[in-house]
Amino acid sequence: MVESKKFISPGAWFSMLYPISWSEFEGGEDSFLFYNPDEWTGNFRISAYRGQNNNYGAESVKQELKDNSSAVTAKVGTLSCAYSKESFMEGELEYTSHIWITGIADVAFECSFTVPEGSSVIEAENIIASLQVRKADVKYPAEIIPVRLLEIYQINEAFEWVSSAVKDSLKKDFQGGEGDIENMQKIIDNGAFSTKKKDVWISIGIVLCVILANEFEGMEWRTLVDGNREAPVLFNRTTGDWIDPMKLAWSKAKVGEEVHLAETYAALV
Repeated sequence: MVESKKFISPGAWFSMLYPISWSEFEGGEDSFLFYNPDEWTGNFRISAYRGQNNNYGAESVKQELKDNSSAVTAKVGTLSCAYSKESFMEGELEYTSHIWITGIADVAFECSFTVPEGSSVIEAENIIASLQVRKADVKYPAEIIPVRLLEIYQINEAFEWVSSAVKDSLKKDFQGGEGDIENMQKIIDNGAFSTKKKDVWISIGIVLCVILANEFEGMEWRTLVDGNREAPVLFNRTTGDWIDPMKLAWSKAKVGEEVHLAETYAALV
């Protein structure tokens, strides 16, 4: 069986499986892009749209077949699709964009797979066949999935914010190493952060995890999807344990407890 990774969309309203060798990349507004960065086999792009009724997905397929004269009915896994393709030249090479419109209940999907002319589309079909819609009124178990771009952006923003805070307040460089923990503590002790600013304290917890990941091998970022909460967590590949940045600083600050980063960090090592 081919190994795969799971993607749950922001907002957790659909999920899919994609090849383990693939990664998510910037896909543009309202779309998600995946491909193998080491051995490119094609760009898979997916957009999802939620309608007002439970037949919206099926109606979208019918509408595409009506509006697009080149579209034909196709079956991918258990899903009925409207399938079409477009060929184009880029330089001296010819490519084909394979396009599927499909739907499940109140969600319609537009999927495309752009490959060199004549290449297989089985990878894309396997992804489409794995599509599932998550119901808003169902409580799903918490899941840890490969880190999404959304959480990578959050991690980077947290690091830039803490780095700037240290530089502005203490006039010192910030490298993201264990030696920076002392300076992070100084700006906390100076009372720079209100206990009501949740995002600030979560950013401190995230950066503490960044330092841990920089100092020790086997640590990698993942995304936690738990009800309405979607957040970055640090996963230990060796032990299978994971660290929730929210609990490192914010969980203490919000109840008035003192935050001692060196102690917290030492407990994580």
